[in-house]
Amino acid sequence: MEQNQIPLLEAVTDFIATKPAYFRIPGHRLGRGISPRWTDSVGTKLFAYDVTETPLTDDLHSPEGAIDQAQKLLAALYGADQSFFLVNGSTCGNEAMILSAALEGEKILVARNAHKSAMMGLILSGAVPVYVMPEVLPEWGIQGELTAADVQSAFEQNPDCKALFLVSPSYYGVCSDLVGIAEVCHAYNALLLVDEAHGGHLYFHDGLPAGALASGADLCVQSMHKVTGALTQSSVLHCKEHGVRSEVFDRIAQNLHLVQSTSPSYLLMTSLDCARYELAMHGSEMMEKALSLASYARERIQKIAGFRCMEGERLDRTRLVLSACELGLTGYMLEKLLYEKYAVNMELADDKNVLAIVTYANEREDLDRLVAACADISQGYAMQKVVHRKKESLSFPPIPQQVLTPREAYFSKTKKISWQQAAGQISGQMIAPYPPGIPAIYPGERLSQEVWDYIECFRRDGRHLHGADRNGKLEFVNIVER
Repeated sequence: MEQNQIPLLEAVTDFIATKPAYFRIPGHRLGRGISPRWTDSVGTKLFAYDVTETPLTDDLHSPEGAIDQAQKLLAALYGADQSFFLVNGSTCGNEAMILSAALEGEKILVARNAHKSAMMGLILSGAVPVYVMPEVLPEWGIQGELTAADVQSAFEQNPDCKALFLVSPSYYGVCSDLVGIAEVCHAYNALLLVDEAHGGHLYFHDGLPAGALASGADLCVQSMHKVTGALTQSSVLHCKEHGVRSEVFDRIAQNLHLVQSTSPSYLLMTSLDCARYELAMHGSEMMEKALSLASYARERIQKIAGFRCMEGERLDRTRLVLSACELGLTGYMLEKLLYEKYAVNMELADDKNVLAIVTYANEREDLDRLVAACADISQGYAMQKVVHRKKESLSFPPIPQQVLTPREAYFSKTKKISWQQAAGQISGQMIAPYPPGIPAIYPGERLSQEVWDYIECFRRDGRHLHGADRNGKLEFVNIVER
């Protein structure tokens, strides 16, 4: 297919050019009704592209025209058999994958570092999760890759699992051996579902790890807004059949109807069409720039006293994972310093590290500011001759006992008790430090003392938790009544 086409952008532009008397939704009438408080700041032209289904602009839920053509161009670019635009983020794509791959009561392997959207898919489907723990990188305090050997062992113990759901690359850019893992999955007639939210760019440069579709994945989801030019909340789902459980692929579109809005944003879909075009035309140069900028910063930060950057064989090198633990700074402290003193905004912080995501849209000036800030922090701490106690790292707790499936627990009767009394109880809710949004406890699991202690560290330090009370604190928790 000719990748220099942008069919959805062209269709919406052609529709606007008809200067219609507009009586459809949305009510702002091609931007005329948007608040002047907003248009005075950003202009009016973009809002005209916020349209709905018309004879020219097609229908996401039954595409026959511009959207259908745009999705086919996307599939051709990534080597998929079929691709879908997602307007509810990668969350809905992960839900649809799990809904399609594992029916109620069927088992599915799930990597324990999966995003909380996997839990939502489990609640919707009623599938029974069997968790697999990824390797832990103790010197960085993060979870690393899932190995083919781990997957093989899990299937040997649970050969009736219908699929494996994993994250690759992780938020930190750590990739798993998807080729080896796909071979194991397919040998057990199981599907490989990959949350590739952070990896839509991997297909466009040899200096990056291979993408999921190129490595044997059957289904994968990508957040195109994370590292390409699409708007926030714009994602895609790709399908590629390998002769395994072919009936599943007929359920994908049906399940997307269940989890996607019936009023899809044409701004989001047009941004996906345009992002695909740029990757097709300039993807290699875009990724070369991102890799070059990240390498430039990594080499300089590695030379700063007290700082280090994560390295690895299967690592997306456009990600900069930085640590200043040798200076006695936790990741949270470093992130706060970088933002408040230097106006350098990092993607996330954890107990040990901060993460910078470098893209083609960054400039050398951005990386120079990060490097200069790190150097200034290092020098300032050295000059003060302050002795800093190195904080003990948080260790990931063992996988807790699963008493009920996430769906069973979610629809069970619960009661609210004090967080201080929750250890040993069956959780009726998810609790996930955010970011990265990985649940520490799923609904239906017994809240072991180890897991309670782990969550308590975040609660005590005032960290952001999904699953907290309305006031943002974790004073109470819902437990299942038994």
